[in-house]
Amino acid sequence: MESQREPSGWAIGWITFAAFMLIMIGTFHAIAGLAAIVDDTFYAIGQEYVFKFDATTWGWIHLIGGIIVVFAGFGLFSGAAWARTVGVIVALISAIANFAWLPYSPVAAIVIIAIDIAVIWALTAHGRDVTAA
Repeated sequence: MESQREPSGWAIGWITFAAFMLIMIGTFHAIAGLAAIVDDTFYAIGQEYVFKFDATTWGWIHLIGGIIVVFAGFGLFSGAAWARTVGVIVALISAIANFAWLPYSPVAAIVIIAIDIAVIWALTAHGRDVTAA
């Protein structure tokens, strides 16, 4: 018989951190997207890059993605396994999108990639403890 253990307070704290970070990342994406949609000359484009879209296209990608990430962050507060799965997937997509966004806004993209990595770690390492709670 498997023993029941108390969920870790640290684990619950990390999942709460991940939820708030997803909400914050989604908000950052949405703001960056709105800035690019409203004024497509807002971002200075440096060198040629493999993912060559115009700024307005990137704006729509970031706006829609940001809204999805915000909803995933709020979903984590329910403690459901699907919310953790969606959270990991959207954090992964967010990190990839920000890698492609590096030429447009390098500092913000690197910060968001680092937060995405922390979110993925928190959701994969501590997710079961929150579900048990």
